[in-house]
Amino acid sequence: MTTLRAFTCDDLFRFNNINLDPLTETYGIPFYLQYLAHWPEYFIVAEAPGGELMGYSAATLMLCMFTVMGKAEGSVAREEWHGHVTALSVAPEFRRLGLAAKLMELLEEISEKKGGFFVDLFVRVSNQVAVNMYKQLGYSVYRTVLEYYSASSGEPDEDAYDMRKALSRDTEKKSVIPLPHPVRPEDIE
Repeated sequence: MTTLRAFTCDDLFRFNNINLDPLTETYGIPFYLQYLAHWPEYFIVAEAPGGELMGYSAATLMLCMFTVMGKAEGSVAREEWHGHVTALSVAPEFRRLGLAAKLMELLEEISEKKGGFFVDLFVRVSNQVAVNMYKQLGYSVYRTVLEYYSASSGEPDEDAYDMRKALSRDTEKKSVIPLPHPVRPEDIE
């Protein structure tokens, strides 16, 4: 049975099999520690039965097979207080089992309890598998952010969708009314 639990500092040294996926944004250790310090309730990991490493080395033990990392941010006065999905990653061998949906559900529940108006996330426009999954979970494209993701090896930067799902506090669903034009990263609050 898979166990969901809070992410710990020790997990930073154990989650490379899921964090080094080409579609997962990778951050430095200080970034992850900041999230653990400020928003620990939004940093969730799942343990595989027996704690074995999946897809790395048979001799090494590992607890993580997927993680979700988020935070609460925005202004209550402007009805922008919300949960933000910073990272959601599932190890390739555990995809299409509903694990990402379960983690998103947990993050949405936490955001509801904190009085958020919506949950948002950024996803590469080219990652249609993820875009479709988020749409199935009730998210819609709020806006396109031009050149949000930095490219490597001379490729052009990639656009992102800012996808949102209204929570119960947003009774009029104002937070998910799509913007009519794309924005640049520096225009995002």
